[in-house]
Amino acid sequence: MKTAFIKRWGRARRRALAIVLAGVVLIAGGCSIRERICSSGHYPVKAVGNKTGRTCVPDGQDPPAGYVRYPDGKVPQYVDDTWDQYWRTVVVDKNGNVVDE
Repeated sequence: MKTAFIKRWGRARRRALAIVLAGVVLIAGGCSIRERICSSGHYPVKAVGNKTGRTCVPDGQDPPAGYVRYPDGKVPQYVDDTWDQYWRTVVVDKNGNVVDE
């Protein structure tokens, strides 16, 4: 009986059902895609003198003028991760030190 029901559904309907079920599982599981700050082969640098400025620099190159490296262990990896949120609230000087505004 089960087999006859499944056969009647047809291949396209079974695929559609499988896709819908997979989507429900991902949503219910809280799965999300995290956006990286920089693409592979690049690292993020912080703008000097403002809270939100940053850019990405190819690995092996120094930051451009007006930007500094993040301290080791405090580099944001993903948009809105702990360090990304922190660095958006502070201003740094040309040496990378946090300064009062």
